[in-house]
Formats: sequence, structure tokens, C-alpha cells
Amino acid sequence: MLVNTTTVGGRGTSSSDKTEGATVRAETTTPMSHRNTGRACGRLLVVDDDPEVRGLLVRLLESEGYQVEEASTGAEATTVLSGRAPDLVILDVMLTTEDGFDVLAAIRRTSNVPVILVTARGRESDRVLGLKLGADDYVVKPFSPAELAARVGTVLRRVGQRPSTTTVALDFGDLAIDVMAREVKLSDELVETTAKEFDLLAFLASSPRQVFTREQLLAQVWGSSSAWQDAGTVTEHVRRIRRKIEKDPDHPRWVRTVRGVGYRFEP
Repeated sequence: MLVNTTTVGGRGTSSSDKTEGATVRAETTTPMSHRNTGRACGRLLVVDDDPEVRGLLVRLLESEGYQVEEASTGAEATTVLSGRAPDLVILDVMLTTEDGFDVLAAIRRTSNVPVILVTARGRESDRVLGLKLGADDYVVKPFSPAELAARVGTVLRRVGQRPSTTTVALDFGDLAIDVMAREVKLSDELVETTAKEFDLLAFLASSPRQVFTREQLLAQVWGSSSAWQDAGTVTEHVRRIRRKIEKDPDHPRWVRTVRGVGYRFEP
């Protein structure tokens, strides 16, 4: 039962953003299934300039068994990432002195660490921009502790999971995918990919010519569904992969579109 409600402020936002509201519902009593079992599930970094919201998120995530670090600015987050990088970053888009999208872009220039964006800006254009910049997921306020925990767990599982194949190297001539090293090479040149881009490409390549719907890919690669996540996430990641491995992204050689169905990998 939700017994306490905390309103996350809209500081630094436009009037249209404020009217959308930004509420995080926090349980004062953690359900048995979410209580800390004493086993660390991973290291997280929460980036939010509101100390009250940041503290709330830290308590919620620690109750799930995560080790949580905090940062109030993009500069602080960069400092943390330059050391022992966390397993995942939760980044508020609407920082007072910085644009969270700019912070995400800066992170992506040096790191493939999974990033979940948190914001009250739920417009499709904002979600698409976040995905284009390399976000692994996008959580719109208001959200429940259970939803955030589920999304964090899903992203971490996908990052740590290998494609369902006994082959550790997928070789298709000019294109080679090393599953164990999580590396993609095109004509012997290393191709930089985000964690999610690699997961999606390796999953498709492990089943050549098999067609997968966007719903199936959300389930298999993201551990999610269209009820939780926009299926356009798959489309955007396919577009980004094509830009990196295809000579002509508009006429792809490797990742093909099967109209009205989904995508397949062409060996």
C-alpha cells in the first residue's frame, strides 16, 4: 500500500513541464519481496541536484540491495565514472545548472555504462532524443519504487546476459562479433557500441535470417514489453546500429527490415 507521497519539484523547467507533475510515490514500509537481503546486487550512481529526491532514490535502491553513490552535478558524475565505474547510472534530465541530455552525451563520449534517464518530460521527442544520445531506458515521473527497481534490474540483467548461443565468435566475413569480449569489428576495425546496441546486434546475429518482431526483441533483449517500454526503442537502436556497421544505412546489408513484421540479421 502506498502510504506516503513525495513531490519531486520542477525547478529549472518550463511552465509546460511543471504542469505535467513529477511525483514519486514512496512506500514507508518496504514489501517483503523488495527488502534488502544483505547481498549487494550491483553499484549504482544517482545523479540529481535535489538532495531530497536524491536521498529518496538512494534509500529506495539500497532497500533493493544495491550499493548507491550520489552526484549532484554532471561534473561530480564524471569524477565518479573516471574511477571505478558503477554498473548503472540513474540520471535526472532536468538538472538546475546543466541539461541532463548534455551530461548523457558527455558520458557516452568516454563510457558505455548503462544509463536510465529520469524526468517529468514525457514527450515522445524527449524520449527519442534520450535514446539517440545512448540512454538504455527512460523513466517518466510519476513512477513507483517497484517500477524503478524493475527497470534497473532489467537493464542490469541485459547488460550481463550473453546471447543464447554456444558460439563465442560470430564471423560473417567483414563483420565479426566477439560475444565473450563484447566487441564488434568491421573490416578488422573496432566499432564502438553501447551495451544495448551490442546486445541487440549479437542477439539478432546469433539467429541468422530469423525474423523477430519489435515486441519479441523488447522481451528478449530488454526484458521488457510494450506495456512498460515504447517499442520505438527497438527501432531507434536498429537505426543506431545501422549507422555504425552499414555502408549505406538506408539500404542495409546486415540488419534488414521485414515490412509489417520486424527485423532479421542477414548473414
